[in-house]
Amino acid sequence: MITLREHATARSIPLDAVTGRALAVSGVLKSATPDPERPGNWLLRAGSRVGAIRLPVAAPRVPTTRAHDAVTLRIVPKTPVRRLFFLLGFSLDPARAWRQERDGTVDIGAHEDVVPALAYAVERQIDRALRQGLLQGYQRVEESALVLRGRVREAEQIRRHFGRTPPVEITYDAYTADTPENRTLRAACEALLRLPDVPGDVRRRLGHQRVRLADAAPLIRGRDLPEWTPSRLNARYQPALRLSEAVLRGTSPEHRAGGLSLDGFLFDMNVLFEDFVTGALREAVREHGFTGRLQDPHHLDTACKVRMRPDLVVHRPDGRTPVAVVDAKYKTDKTGSYPSADLYQMLAYCTVLGLREGHLVYAAGQHGERFHEVRGSGRPGGYGSVRLYQHVLDLDRDPAELLDTFRALAARLAADHHQQ
Repeated sequence: MITLREHATARSIPLDAVTGRALAVSGVLKSATPDPERPGNWLLRAGSRVGAIRLPVAAPRVPTTRAHDAVTLRIVPKTPVRRLFFLLGFSLDPARAWRQERDGTVDIGAHEDVVPALAYAVERQIDRALRQGLLQGYQRVEESALVLRGRVREAEQIRRHFGRTPPVEITYDAYTADTPENRTLRAACEALLRLPDVPGDVRRRLGHQRVRLADAAPLIRGRDLPEWTPSRLNARYQPALRLSEAVLRGTSPEHRAGGLSLDGFLFDMNVLFEDFVTGALREAVREHGFTGRLQDPHHLDTACKVRMRPDLVVHRPDGRTPVAVVDAKYKTDKTGSYPSADLYQMLAYCTVLGLREGHLVYAAGQHGERFHEVRGSGRPGGYGSVRLYQHVLDLDRDPAELLDTFRALAARLAADHHQQ
């Protein structure tokens, strides 16, 4: 077991060269380099990804009875696990989580590590979804049969059998449990059963859910996830589906590198924090009649060659006039100030959008809210000048207090709009 901490200093770990090189190119860690002071060791430093993966070691340095051995790499988040899953629940369904506030937190039981908490949460959600039975629906089936059913596929009949019957190439709609929703849930169970660190009792319950979903076809690894459309019929499935899709994306084949399979699950805290900030603020401004557009595309130059996509652009009730722009940064203030590049980026957003203020939201910092008034950006006296705000969001705070922060910011944006 190798344990690293998110964005902590590098640790020297004994690893074979194949596994070390695979980690170096996988993108799982911020850096993985040979240790110049300790031959046979690698300096491993975690970045923003947290979770656990299993590393197959081709040439164990310690004699073993097995031809191959494996090591589990755990990356522990700085944010408490319960708070991390609150952010996850919000990013999966912002509107529902905003209405429920505390209840929007994903249930992780008593688990304090990422993978055990995730496995527990997914199994509980799937169990709730299946309590009223499997969701069934009509699916198009194409097959060769001895009995005519539905419609004949004439082109296939001629191509495969030169028009002779039987068999008959037919197509029909079958009422079945092999739906995109059930396929997604089954795939999530199977993915979690392959992960390291899943507790035994949770593993047994996941196996039980896998049996309940046996009528759903398994997913083919590497293909896109099944598409499903939210509706009244699958409403009880939706929390489990969103969480299952998060699992399947986090266990995708992107963790393969150098011919070495790195099975596991990883959250990207950068993405999770950005989704939480933009989702929560979009719901907060909606209470004042404003609209928020995520990743609103624009161009920096008049030739439209340099693209830019702010995390969130807040528009007036007419939906056409921007009021403010917001960018989330999963960074901490370690030296008394944040990178100046963030301010330059925000100034570019404000310039292109014609805005008087921009907001940067950071995950932590030594100071509270600050603002910078850009020199030469307005008329004499400061009227119309651009102000760049830097906000600090303390993720250790209670969920209700976190959401109150966004409500306060949304109320201020609305007040500024009415004063103009």
